[in-house]
Amino acid sequence: MTTENTAVVGVRSAEEVFAALEGLDARCRPLTEYEQRLLEAYRWAVGARTAAPVTAAATAGPWGPCRAQMLAECQAAAVAIRTGADRTETARAVDAERMLGLYTALAWLCGHHDDRP
Repeated sequence: MTTENTAVVGVRSAEEVFAALEGLDARCRPLTEYEQRLLEAYRWAVGARTAAPVTAAATAGPWGPCRAQMLAECQAAAVAIRTGADRTETARAVDAERMLGLYTALAWLCGHHDDRP
């Protein structure tokens, strides 16, 4: 019996994550702030970026972030969304769009929801 090893990014297969990246790369430009942050999170998750997208922490794993670090980044984005009310209206709107993109991508990667953003 042969078992295939599938690379996993969070709880998603690497193929799913690369398909998400390709889907965003194929969209018309310019990308929205939300779409740019989806790309940022996916790129970090597959090891193409070394700094975490929310906390800027160094990537913990040898080829990208470990699942625990992804969960921590997802939580940090959720906290940033909740505490955004302390900023000015303009800053809050820009930051909310940014954090929502990061949170949505990270939550999908961590398995909090099944619908790929």
